Amino acid sequence: MDYRKTNAPTTTVTRDLMELCEDTGNIYETVAIIGKRANQISVEIKNDLSKKLQEFASYNDSMDEVSENREQIEISRYYEKLPKPTLIATQEYIEGKIYYRNPAKEKDKLQG
Repeated sequence: MDYRKTNAPTTTVTRDLMELCEDTGNIYETVAIIGKRANQISVEIKNDLSKKLQEFASYNDSMDEVSENREQIEISRYYEKLPKPTLIATQEYIEGKIYYRNPAKEKDKLQG
């Protein structure tokens, strides 16, 4: 999913925990799923930001040539305004856009 086109809120939202863990039946498993997805989103955002800022990188070692780069500042502000990775991951989970599986549960079903 493209994190730039998400409809996740930009501020923290109170969630009903019982409703959130309906699929798994375990709030800790649900939090682990959302946490892992949030880490993936965070890495993706960081990589994209690094690539874009690298285009404006200055390789001058002179301390006298410190200048403001307008485009760099605008890019940084854009990424700062994006919803946090945990909010994006939670929204994806609620919308059913996250694929997850628990190998331990699958193993129990096969043996049972």
